[in-house]
Amino acid sequence: MKKKFTKKLLKLIPGGAHTYSRGADQFPSNAPEILSKGKGVYIFDNKGKKYLDYGMGLRSVNIGYAEKKINDAAINQINNGNNLTRPSLIELKAAETLVKTIDSVDMVKFTKNGSTAVTAAVKLARAYNDKKIILRCVDHPFFSYDDWFIGSTVIKKGIPNEISKLTDVFFYNDIDSLKRKIKQYKNKISCVVLEPAATECPKIGDQNGCCGKSKCNRNYLRNKHFLKEVQNLCNENKIVFILDEMITGFRWHLKGAQYLYNLSPDISTFGKAMANGFSVAAVCGKKKYMELGSIEKKNKERVFLLSTTHGAEMSSLGAFVETISFLRKNNVINKNWNYGYRLIQSVNEITKELNICEYFKFFGPACSPYYICRGVDYKISFEFRTLFIQEMLKNNILMPWVSIAYRHNDKTFEQTRIALEKSLTTYKKALVHGIKKYLKSDAIKPVFRRFN
Repeated sequence: MKKKFTKKLLKLIPGGAHTYSRGADQFPSNAPEILSKGKGVYIFDNKGKKYLDYGMGLRSVNIGYAEKKINDAAINQINNGNNLTRPSLIELKAAETLVKTIDSVDMVKFTKNGSTAVTAAVKLARAYNDKKIILRCVDHPFFSYDDWFIGSTVIKKGIPNEISKLTDVFFYNDIDSLKRKIKQYKNKISCVVLEPAATECPKIGDQNGCCGKSKCNRNYLRNKHFLKEVQNLCNENKIVFILDEMITGFRWHLKGAQYLYNLSPDISTFGKAMANGFSVAAVCGKKKYMELGSIEKKNKERVFLLSTTHGAEMSSLGAFVETISFLRKNNVINKNWNYGYRLIQSVNEITKELNICEYFKFFGPACSPYYICRGVDYKISFEFRTLFIQEMLKNNILMPWVSIAYRHNDKTFEQTRIALEKSLTTYKKALVHGIKKYLKSDAIKPVFRRFN
């Protein structure tokens, strides 16, 4: 039975939220329906009940909710007018900050969300080489709400078929799958779009998965690896290499995962954690691509790249500049790597003791761990995933995924460890006695599904 706030949300907002991953079908029934505020790494429902959070604003908050220095920087820009008739001083400072921080970047265009940024990158690629085909990594879940991407998923309704045909897919850490697509389309490919990493790092030779360290220690500088091979293939075939760092940016390394993996993409996109939850994203890259959106070259055909009233909103850009300063001064990224490493080790010790290692596991880069839930048939199970989140909520922890922030500390770690022991003990009981006895709500559904 739908609750009061859920009913209201579904009545007023298609999907009940402005991001599908916030929707009611993504959480068990004991999750808070609606939130009133967040502070540090805690969130509060409408009645003031407090939860330790690992969702962290859909991974957009990598320091903590309502961080005073960052809020003050945003408020200072609000007091300066927030949105002016000509470019602002903070707009220039933000552009300078990003260009100085990311080695591959000569120019940047700010916007408000990742979808817009990645679509702008695709437009630049097509304008540069006048080719149509896009190859995107199928293992990375989301690039944009625009037709070029959604048309390549199972939710094609509303997308013309002729547009869907222009995007095809390849697999992460499978360079042969990309080679086959390049051979299939020959000289018709405009760009390749992928994230640097998600559930695993780029493999070197036969090294799949992640090294499992508190800081990645594989020698990506000297060794040939999957992403380097992708970059080389793009260069050899005159394909624009687009790296989507919405999640990895300002989490893997201050200079982006591209620095960690020794890459120089043609165009990059950033968002999520770049302003600790404030709404700003960026498409940026090498001058020869980015300047296509310029206005000063006479007799040069124009590319109408991005034109957004709020793209350079001063409050968000002030938050971005302060976030970068905070990350540098407080060694945030290394701290988050270490916390994630401890969390992975702790969880996997618990599952080993419970003898359920094959059913539940934390894995992936320590700065952004993932977990998988399997049922008695060893297959990925949304029912068991729902059960796990449900049981963590009973211990006042919301863990729909694992997003680590600077304000997670020893106290939150111990609280999490105790909750994991209790939740995974129930998980084991459900494996033995059947999940229906323990699951108290409908199973979470995949976001990308054809029917409701």
